[in-house]
Amino acid sequence: MSEIEKVRIQKFLSENGVASRRKAEQMVKDGLVSINGKRAEIGDKLSPVKDRVCVNNRIVKTGSQKKRYIMLNKPRGYITTMSDEKNRKCVAELFPEVNERIYPVGRLDKESEGLLLMTNDGDFANHIMHPSRHIRKDYRVTLHSKILYRHIVKFAEGIDIGGYITAPCKVRVISEEPGRTVIEITIHEGKNRQIRRMCEALKLEVARLKRVCVGGIKLGGLPIGKWRELRPDEVSKLMSENT
Repeated sequence: MSEIEKVRIQKFLSENGVASRRKAEQMVKDGLVSINGKRAEIGDKLSPVKDRVCVNNRIVKTGSQKKRYIMLNKPRGYITTMSDEKNRKCVAELFPEVNERIYPVGRLDKESEGLLLMTNDGDFANHIMHPSRHIRKDYRVTLHSKILYRHIVKFAEGIDIGGYITAPCKVRVISEEPGRTVIEITIHEGKNRQIRRMCEALKLEVARLKRVCVGGIKLGGLPIGKWRELRPDEVSKLMSENT
């Protein structure tokens, strides 16, 4: 096979449902991937026909597989990964009937809930997660604190969350009562635990955090812990999203 027909290791892993390209790069850096028995390096190329690729000493099976695009209503208490060395509950446990090797698109922290996309399509995952796409995400946040006008102004201006100033985001107050305020926050980036860190910086106590929308695709009435396939028009909408 000529060099032009070979593919980079991270592309090979994403196209065969192992992980998104960004996650695949990290797996290679962590030394979890080998090509023909030799530890893989970032940028390595291989022949999908002739070469043998292993992840955690398990052979990656090649060949066409059905592309899966799934929306999960993630419950609290589950971590956004397909396995865990500490035996914590993983979202993988919620898909016993899915035969394809799917993985999360982005993440929600353990105590957060709501809309989590899952796929085995590396290009789809990369499109959704790439910072340049500025995909919209809406979160329903329940606070033990009262939100003030100055808080809303700070969200709109950008908040320092430890050396990083967040991009302007929109806040809408849904309901207020003594000791409990429900707001909706819309962001177009996805730093680790960003919503919680912004609220912490403003001394707003988060009681509950739920993602309700990604790229215009809403969670709707999907029950907690359940999932459904995305419709073709929903996949197309997500792939066309850029703001």
